[in-house]
Amino acid sequence: MKLWKIHCMEEDFPGLWHRLYKHQCVAIGWRLGDKTKERGWARVRNALSRIAVGDYVVAALKRNRVGRIGQVTELKVSDNDWNPLVPKSKDLPFGQMGRRIQVRWDLTCGPTDRHFIVLLPKGSRLAASELRPTIAEIKSLRLDQLRDAMNNPENWVGLLGHFKYERALSDYISAYPHHLEDGLVPHPDLKVREKVFPDRKRLDVLLLDHKDRPVIVECKQGEPTVKDLKQLRQYMRSLQKETGRKDVRGILVHGGSRNLRHEVVKAAKLAPTVEIVQYHLQVDFAGSSVG
Repeated sequence: MKLWKIHCMEEDFPGLWHRLYKHQCVAIGWRLGDKTKERGWARVRNALSRIAVGDYVVAALKRNRVGRIGQVTELKVSDNDWNPLVPKSKDLPFGQMGRRIQVRWDLTCGPTDRHFIVLLPKGSRLAASELRPTIAEIKSLRLDQLRDAMNNPENWVGLLGHFKYERALSDYISAYPHHLEDGLVPHPDLKVREKVFPDRKRLDVLLLDHKDRPVIVECKQGEPTVKDLKQLRQYMRSLQKETGRKDVRGILVHGGSRNLRHEVVKAAKLAPTVEIVQYHLQVDFAGSSVG
């Protein structure tokens, strides 16, 4: 049995991952009549000829993220099998993603909620040669290694892992700071809150904690980096000079996985220390009534 990676084009066709999940399959394009014009078809065709019932497939997304592991139950990849997961439209008269490989998803591996996926940690990521192609046999990781990484909740992230704009997150924290930490309130000094730093940027959020210590909150869409920590630490030192307070706190809020890189953890412990907090995006809806 072989282990394969097949790319899920979620960014090109939003909602594709949920369609793959629902229809118990992975899929690729290259419709009859178009495939000869596409570079890479020979490689894909060769890979498809080598996939067999009983092999394992992982649905992969960009930026070292994977969805589920499935075991192949049937191949429907010939020209006559074309059955698009992406509906027909003016721009796609035959639809897209119509060559299907039917799988049985392993629901015991990875997040129980299909709205979450796995950000593979450093040391458990696919090789560059396996990441680039649409289909690739995985040889850099064993199946049990991949399962271990996917079963670690610290590697779980939302499929929509971040707000489209960091401003939306900072606005939310400004309005509801107690959701970040009990006792946090907006800083009362508007002049200080709107301070422009030497890099011409303003603070994302400035708060006070229950001991009246200034708290700078910096919001990042993806996983935090050492550069992010350096930037926040510069803001903290600048605010210390501005206010004369030596007890300024810094909190970095991010949309990456809980499993932080070693160099980030090490950098966060430098003085002045920075706290790192992960957020999850959740939106609830309720029906409206009239009168």
